[in-house]
Amino acid sequence: MLSFGKMRKRIEPVVLCAQIASAFFDTGLQMVVKERCANMTDALSPTPTEDSRQKAMSNFYMIYNMLAKFVPILPAILLAKVGDLGYRKIPIVIPLVGYLVSRVVLLLVIVMDLPIQAMFGGVVVHGLSGGFCSYWAGVMALVSLTSTEEDRSLHMMHIELVYGVAGLIGSLASGHLFQLYSVDFKQGTLLVSLSVFLYFLCLIYTTFFFLMPSFSTSAHERNETNGFFTERNSRNILNILLLFASGILYDVAVGGGMEILVTFEMKEPLNWSATQVGYGNAAGFVVFLTSFLGVMVMSRWVSDVTLIIIGMVSFAAGIYFMAFVTATYMFYLARALTLFALIPMPTIRALLSKQVNGSSYGITLISLQLSFKIASLAYTPIYTKVYQATLDWFPGFVFTLSSIITVLATIPVSTVGCRSGRADGYERILGN
Repeated sequence: MLSFGKMRKRIEPVVLCAQIASAFFDTGLQMVVKERCANMTDALSPTPTEDSRQKAMSNFYMIYNMLAKFVPILPAILLAKVGDLGYRKIPIVIPLVGYLVSRVVLLLVIVMDLPIQAMFGGVVVHGLSGGFCSYWAGVMALVSLTSTEEDRSLHMMHIELVYGVAGLIGSLASGHLFQLYSVDFKQGTLLVSLSVFLYFLCLIYTTFFFLMPSFSTSAHERNETNGFFTERNSRNILNILLLFASGILYDVAVGGGMEILVTFEMKEPLNWSATQVGYGNAAGFVVFLTSFLGVMVMSRWVSDVTLIIIGMVSFAAGIYFMAFVTATYMFYLARALTLFALIPMPTIRALLSKQVNGSSYGITLISLQLSFKIASLAYTPIYTKVYQATLDWFPGFVFTLSSIITVLATIPVSTVGCRSGRADGYERILGN
């Protein structure tokens, strides 16, 4: 077992605790939005329809998600630069403050019957602190600096596994906790209060107890510094661009599909309760476990690029099947097809980190996250409007769209694979 001193150098407790808190918040927000949008639609229309409620929910999430992705852009860049100067804890601590404040806002919405639009203020505060963009890039920068090139993909997947297991636990419990209430406490109060408390613990631990691990410079980075890899670095620029292109396309497919899925679950024929929402979210987090096992097993025989393609094909199949879901059991079958869908992103981050030296990990990874945010400013409203336009004849059309975009995302990363094969040949000839 690890001693307390060694445990204080591990970022996993923060990832675990924060993600359980996030799972609580996600279920709480989803149920509160459903209730408030239904009440608002029913009050405004004498004959409310399911489509009108769906449009109200999807419009709320469109604004909420766009704020969540646009506001953090500048703060995240600044925090990444601070992190690359050696203050690696800052890009993690500051976002945790924003998380805490935004969760308190949801608690006030429930307890004080504030309008659901108050959550827009909460997400702005969250964004000004750097948001998930800064937090996750900061975590991954730590992982990159404390691992070798050979095992970096596995280390990043390990952190993703902790994230996924925490989300699974939190999601399974969240639906039941949401329904616990009494005369004095409204439905959802306990669930969101626990989320606030867990974020508070994460903030205290990271600020006062977490010790930054020591970083060592790899032989690869020393050789780069000495100028031995000048030609290789020039080739890496194109690899970086190709990896960014593949990552952005995949993020568009996954992000757009998952944003609509939270609304899709609330309509007929699914029309889920809080408990079912929690279980559905948990099914999504099981993918973290299966993806981790997939990396452990398949990385012995296939390259990182092949792993990425396998993960993308897995998601493309699952999200295509989701387009035709008409019952809860079919939803879980679609989720089962995405068992390797979490492999691409951490593997792309690992490949990117191999193209730059350690002093640039933070800014490189934050640039990737920010490119996702910028892309989402286009795909969030597009997916929302397409979903609203196709509600009457094919509500699952957006999932088919995600499947097509995922297939396109395999093209740039396949090119990286071809180039990497040639680069390995050059290095063997040069004796590197």
